[in-house]
Amino acid sequence: MNLQSEAPAGFDRRWALLALTCVGAFMAPLDGSIVAVALPSMGPELHLSFAASMWVQAAYLLAMAILLIPLGRLADQGDRLRYYMAGIAIFTVGSLTAALSGSAASLVLSRVVQGAGGALLSATSAAIVTAVFPGEERGRALGINVMAVYLGLSVGPPLGGLLVDHLGWPWIFLVNLPVGAAAFVWGWTLLRPREQARAQAPKADLMGAALLGAFLVCLIVPLTFSADWGWRAPAVWILLGLAPLALAAFLRVESRAPAPLVDLDLLRRNRLFAAANLAALLNYCALYAISVLTAVHLQLVLGHPARVAGWVMLGQPLMQAGLSPLSGRLSDRMGSRTLATAGMVIVAAGMVLLGLMGRDASILRVVAALALVGLGMAAFSAPNTSAIMGSVERRQLSVASAFLGTMRVTGQALSVGVLGSIAASRLGPGGWGLLLRHAGGNAAADAYAWGYSAAMFTGAFLALMGAWASLARGAGRAR
Repeated sequence: MNLQSEAPAGFDRRWALLALTCVGAFMAPLDGSIVAVALPSMGPELHLSFAASMWVQAAYLLAMAILLIPLGRLADQGDRLRYYMAGIAIFTVGSLTAALSGSAASLVLSRVVQGAGGALLSATSAAIVTAVFPGEERGRALGINVMAVYLGLSVGPPLGGLLVDHLGWPWIFLVNLPVGAAAFVWGWTLLRPREQARAQAPKADLMGAALLGAFLVCLIVPLTFSADWGWRAPAVWILLGLAPLALAAFLRVESRAPAPLVDLDLLRRNRLFAAANLAALLNYCALYAISVLTAVHLQLVLGHPARVAGWVMLGQPLMQAGLSPLSGRLSDRMGSRTLATAGMVIVAAGMVLLGLMGRDASILRVVAALALVGLGMAAFSAPNTSAIMGSVERRQLSVASAFLGTMRVTGQALSVGVLGSIAASRLGPGGWGLLLRHAGGNAAADAYAWGYSAAMFTGAFLALMGAWASLARGAGRAR
């Protein structure tokens, strides 16, 4: 098995592999968050329309969502470290072509390539860490890996602003080149020769991969573009109507496939795996839109400048990054169920505080609420990830990591689509455009403030549902 090449020869190699995977765990979310800051500069130079600007961001997440599980399945059949290095190479090449893009089409295509590399990194990162660390250290190691994810989310906006202001927008992609090259060379030194020829791998489940991709496209695309198309657009409801049909066809094909893309027994018979992934989906449904919606609330309702809003918004991811290793270590000692459940309850409390802000909240109150959300997320994420990775057999580690990544990306799309629509529900036709055109106007600000509160309360309810899923999973089993 591929685990022969990943089994630790000693303390140093184990921690070296953790550090290497943290590079990918940092790079993938960094490029998801850094682009939003650069879009105003990209737009005039590349003649980006509003729809094209949305595709620049959506193409990356959509490519990741579609490819995560198929690539995770391939990685479980091969050497995970080699697949991880392939992800670094593809991501770096996509970054180079994105920096050299001269049109909207070439930039979107480059983002697809980056998304493919990011899918490989996300599918293998947690799997490699789980494979080389013993169970009593798994939570601590995954906590450090999760910390790298949150550092990428935290550094993205301020680093993007700095690079765009001083060097130009191509540098938000060029900065990946030396990091990717160094990580690839470093990973090469950690590779080991394959000890024996592998038996012929099962045939790829192409039909399952196609149906899963169709389901995710039909779900994510209308939710991502509903703000631009409008919820009454026929395309939105046609795609959303096709989504459950594609999902049903996928489940039917997987139940009969000789080498299925996803072992459905993981969902039908592994209660811990199914419930913990449901909790992760609900977690991202509740959380992901907070940053976008709160940034708008700070600037256009509370009247703070963008630079102040940017620093205030760092409170949540920095809290998550700082405390995730601690929560992972605690989960090794006391188990993950209690921590994950308590974390989602804390998230719900923080979102309730955000929903109660109104139009006269102080900066300190906003920071405190965001910090509370970050505390809850830190308590939830690493223990929940450790529970998922510990609930499967070692031959399924990459698929488990990819499945969790798919829950993350799908939850992000649901969060933006559902909570964003609630926030804009009283703005009338044009939604976000109306608010931007009338920034500071009492009517638009009042309408958004009401919608923001309703969105935060909805997110709090989703977080409590996530707490229920964590609690209902039972003690589970660790392999």
